Amino acid sequence: MTELGRASARISVPVPDRDDVSVTLAWGAATDVGLRRRHNEDSYLAESPVFVVADGMGGHAAGDIASAAVVTRLQESLRDAFADQRSIADGLRAATADITLAEDLDELGVGTTVTGIALTLQNGDPYWAVFNIGDSRVYQFEDGTLTQVTIDHSVVQELVDAGLIRAEDAEFHPDSNVITRAVGFNAEPIADFWMLPARTGLRLLICSDGLTREVDSGSLRHYLGLGSSPQDTASALIAAALRGGGRDNITAVVVDVIEGVDHEASDSHDELDTTVPRGRAASG
Repeated sequence: MTELGRASARISVPVPDRDDVSVTLAWGAATDVGLRRRHNEDSYLAESPVFVVADGMGGHAAGDIASAAVVTRLQESLRDAFADQRSIADGLRAATADITLAEDLDELGVGTTVTGIALTLQNGDPYWAVFNIGDSRVYQFEDGTLTQVTIDHSVVQELVDAGLIRAEDAEFHPDSNVITRAVGFNAEPIADFWMLPARTGLRLLICSDGLTREVDSGSLRHYLGLGSSPQDTASALIAAALRGGGRDNITAVVVDVIEGVDHEASDSHDELDTTVPRGRAASG
């Protein structure tokens, strides 16, 4: 387990070339080994402008090495108040090279999921670049609605997309823990990206599947909507997952946009906003 950044903080980020305009963020993070694992192979980075959760795999200490490589390399890529997609991609490639050096630790290979959000500038306005490899997730909570932003890279997600199984049955499928994309295994890291406007009142949850396997979307919505601080919310989610069985390591990072910037309508903004998932409100 590697924890980078600050588990709880609040910060205001000035928007370049916008006098007296800033984005104010607050966040909280928590992680737990769970009730059945001996080692916590999750890692997280909580430091503006990038917030990341990585869930390592590979057995023994190898998974921890892989997840640590990802959050470490992404932290090293933080050079400015706003991130960019290229620096994220470069950080993931550097982490892949680090993980390759650790592969001798386990003949099955070493890898990790990674999911997160990066505060970026698009046409001068602040946006969240949401990125994902594997089955850790990012959710957005806004105006009482919970939406899963990322799409799992997993066998069961492919079966759901093909209409072969129902989404509510995916957790109980024998291949529920098999992912189709990861960082590591000496392969090019290919992340999916989505863009979300950094609007006032937006709350984002970044988590490993140790949380979503134990806490359904209705309960996620409940805890995110209580109005508690990000730190208290992250801790409450961890506690709920432990009550649910705690079968895996559990990590949650909650980020609030306390004050954002309203975007003026324009064709360029409309094009960016089409990357936001539509009609995918979480059920449960």
